[in-house]
Amino acid sequence: QVYLVESGGGSVQAGGSLRLSCEVSGYTYRSLCMGWFRQPPGKEREGVAAIYTAAGSTYYADSVKGRFTISQDDAKRTLYLQMNSLKPEDTAMYYCAAIPQICARWYLPEEYNYWGQGTQVTVSS
Repeated sequence: QVYLVESGGGSVQAGGSLRLSCEVSGYTYRSLCMGWFRQPPGKEREGVAAIYTAAGSTYYADSVKGRFTISQDDAKRTLYLQMNSLKPEDTAMYYCAAIPQICARWYLPEEYNYWGQGTQVTVSS
């Protein structure tokens, strides 16, 4: 079992920054594919970024490349998503997810077994 707890969401104006955190417990932290997803109101959940914890390999959606950075702190067993140059279209509930395997299809929500409760990000124009 993997337990995930997100934090760091909030409201910010366009062009601002936020850093999301996801604390991981209940499983050996290494060898997890950990992803960040978001779900805007009335829309489907979409993959934002992912990292394979054993190798540090990272993956990004085209819509966030160059603006968002996924990273990990092994000692703290925490995943981060640094979000810069935020846009109103980034407004969504953001979720942390995990699966104990490589990030083969990291962008598909159905690939993940474990999910956090979500944290809201609101970007105003």
